[in-house]
Amino acid sequence: MVTILLFGLTLRQSVGESELQLDVAGPMTVKALLESNQETLAGALPFMQKGELLVTVNKKVGSLESMVKDGDTVKLTHQSNPQYDGAMWQNP
Repeated sequence: MVTILLFGLTLRQSVGESELQLDVAGPMTVKALLESNQETLAGALPFMQKGELLVTVNKKVGSLESMVKDGDTVKLTHQSNPQYDGAMWQNP
């Protein structure tokens, strides 16, 4: 089972939960995990497609391509301005 923690009011409201437990058959990417659980995480998919999710796997910065397996914890945070990079604004 993988634990999904959702942060950010917009993301939590879109999914309807702040924490989920998802069964996994084997190692997979975070993106594959989200896409294979559309019935539960449908509200998070638009944010994923727009690049507005920050991903952490087991307290380490990750990405949608990070691998997860049984027992892992994935933290998804809604990033409302994906053009923001570190300490300076990027021109779109």
